[in-house]
Amino acid sequence: MPNTAPNSVELSEVLSRFDALLRRLDAILPEQPAQTDWKQSIAFRWRRGAGLGARGWLEPVRHVHRMRLADLQGIQEQIKRVEQNTRQFVQGQPANNVLLTGARGTGKSSMVKGLLNKYARDGLRLIEVDKADLVDLPQIVAAIDGRDERFLLYCDDLSFEATEPGYKALKVALDGSISTTSDHLLIYATSNRRHLMPEYMEENLATKYVGDEIHPGETVEEKISLSERFGLWVSFYPFSQDEYLDIVTHWLAHFGCNERNATAAHEEALQWALQRGSRSGRVAFQFARDWAGRHAAKPVSTKRGTRKA
Repeated sequence: MPNTAPNSVELSEVLSRFDALLRRLDAILPEQPAQTDWKQSIAFRWRRGAGLGARGWLEPVRHVHRMRLADLQGIQEQIKRVEQNTRQFVQGQPANNVLLTGARGTGKSSMVKGLLNKYARDGLRLIEVDKADLVDLPQIVAAIDGRDERFLLYCDDLSFEATEPGYKALKVALDGSISTTSDHLLIYATSNRRHLMPEYMEENLATKYVGDEIHPGETVEEKISLSERFGLWVSFYPFSQDEYLDIVTHWLAHFGCNERNATAAHEEALQWALQRGSRSGRVAFQFARDWAGRHAAKPVSTKRGTRKA
């Protein structure tokens, strides 16, 4: 009978090809998601895995912004409403998903950070998710299943085009699926748009008037339906000049400026806001940081060494 056993050269070639095939498979197969170390932080970011069918993971935020609610000026009523909802949630009571909308730089995202820092000791945790990753919400819910903490799913500066996949995923998560998300997870979102989507003049042309009643067109109804799924709406408004200057004074004091210097800086603060086209809390903070840095005591060189001015 002929000898059909492969010789050493043929076997080596087969093994080499097999090894090359395995390397190619490793390049396209998804990696195993990293295990979340829950003790490393009070805030996490959702990271999507690379490759077909890859699963995402929760990455601890190493340096959490230490914003305090007490530092947020001019929005006490908004803080009161959202903090009450958050307190209910942390205590295991019924609470609503929250949509924070309105003028830019007025403290929407800072409020969420302040709530996290205040209630972290009570078990509150935050998961920051990009709008494009909202389709992974079932994975996120699975990742926190069995945890005792209470989680805020945080989407900052949220807005959609109608064709984006995250739009429908969020609608389903809020109030459209036969299954619920989780009893220990709420969605807190911020947006400059109340209805989270761009609105066009032509859409208003479809509005019908029946007697004294106004009936919006289907496109408008569709856009309204998403924001209506949030149980709590909180609006933020542009600050008046006096409110803006109060915020400037607060932050100048935070940076170590006395009251007299803070008052003297008001005119410059107004010019700063005029150049930016906004009297927001963000602009007030940026001015205070700039002004305090420019007017801080600087080291003065002397023959004996260096001393503070």
